[in-house]
Amino acid sequence: MGPTSASAVGTPRAPLSERVFAGSMRGAAGGVALILAGVLTFLAVRGGPAMFAQEGELPAHATNFLQLAGPAAFGSLWVAVIALVVASLPAIGVALAATIYAPSPKFGRFLAAVLDLLAAVPSVVFGLWGLMILAPLMVPIYGWLHRNLGWLPFFSGEPSVTGRTVLTAGLVVGVMILPIMAAMCRESFALTPPALMEAAVALGATRWEMVRYAVLPTARSGIVAGGMLALGRALGETMAVAMVLSWTPYLVSVNLVSSGNPVTIAAFIASTFPESTGSQVGALIGLGLVLFGISLLVSIAGRRIARQGVTR
Repeated sequence: MGPTSASAVGTPRAPLSERVFAGSMRGAAGGVALILAGVLTFLAVRGGPAMFAQEGELPAHATNFLQLAGPAAFGSLWVAVIALVVASLPAIGVALAATIYAPSPKFGRFLAAVLDLLAAVPSVVFGLWGLMILAPLMVPIYGWLHRNLGWLPFFSGEPSVTGRTVLTAGLVVGVMILPIMAAMCRESFALTPPALMEAAVALGATRWEMVRYAVLPTARSGIVAGGMLALGRALGETMAVAMVLSWTPYLVSVNLVSSGNPVTIAAFIASTFPESTGSQVGALIGLGLVLFGISLLVSIAGRRIARQGVTR
């Protein structure tokens, strides 16, 4: 009698609990995909025709959809990039302090809890803080930057007397996304193999050299993923930016201290939706479709960069 093949014997059936769990996970993944498809369909059906609308059918007296969407898309990316630059180094530093440099595990857990609490603060609270506290404090700083660095395009032009500039908005959003990126970095640093860190120390490396040559390269993909997640959060921030930013329609400018600032898509929708009617509402939904596409491209780029970091 010949040997019995594996196919004839068959594989043992998984326990019921495992099959239920696997099925629920597949159902959750499918549900998320359906929700995403539904949102995309709604944006495309309601906002797609507005991309061909003409003057009189668009909000803010725009003559065509490109004139409306182009500067707003630039403003969204500009504020998000400023916020990411502001948040990146503090997030990595706080994550290192909580995992590597903490004097005790208890202090590290306390620092992580404080960060999680910061992430739970509503955006309107950050907006009030930026409007009433941060903006007035930034006015003399903007004046100093204009006097000493006014030859740069970032600080040229008359400085704002209210402090409600794109840099202030970027600082506020940077504080908002800092806990998200710090949490991702903290988890990535905690997953560094202890044997790798111990080997670096055994070879005579200082703690900073251990972090530089062992921890940071290992956690590169997690840092990039945290940055992309934080960037996506910054792109969609609405209330804080709408409250802090003093914007000008159709403006494309890299100036950080002037009172003339580009608007973000989310802030423009929130500011103009109440008085919009008919085709103007469709145009705002079309702007939402543009923001959806930008966020999707950022997510795809982040996944590709993170995957390259893992395969190196």
